[in-house]
Amino acid sequence: MDNEWIQWLPAHPLIAIVVSVSLNIVVAVVGVLPSAFITAVNIGVFGLTGGLIVSIIGEAAGAVVSFLLYRRGLQKWKIKLENKFLKKLERTAGVEAVLLVLFLRVVPFVPSGAVTLSAAFSQMGLLSFSIASTIGKIPSLLIEAYSVQQVLRLTWQWQVGLLLVIFICYIVYKRAS
Repeated sequence: MDNEWIQWLPAHPLIAIVVSVSLNIVVAVVGVLPSAFITAVNIGVFGLTGGLIVSIIGEAAGAVVSFLLYRRGLQKWKIKLENKFLKKLERTAGVEAVLLVLFLRVVPFVPSGAVTLSAAFSQMGLLSFSIASTIGKIPSLLIEAYSVQQVLRLTWQWQVGLLLVIFICYIVYKRAS
């Protein structure tokens, strides 16, 4: 891919991987920012397979760091969870918690930060969460990576137009809710 907007990245792949994983960790800790843009850059720099692998590593690292930070720092604040699956996750442990995290990661429209926060409040261990979270993110990352690859094939004018449409839809959605 020879997109101008990603040429600022360092030429050394190891530095680009470290930057990408670090950005994924920041996005995961913040909990509300979309990681699709990082996936787009990863695919643009490393190709579909390499970008997907870097994205999976970054998403997994972000989930683990968030889980640890949420468990340590936010455990004292009990946040009211609205989603019935997130409430259930908060009360579960063991295999049931692993399956619930897998389910919530695969289901679209469940915010990743909310799943991580709920798991941090649960009795689930770090290893169980890490495995379930990473496996659960793979299907959505495959779809995201393929979609991003298709968008990157568009001319920059179509890419800007697509961003505009997404932005307008977001504004309309926010005003409606």
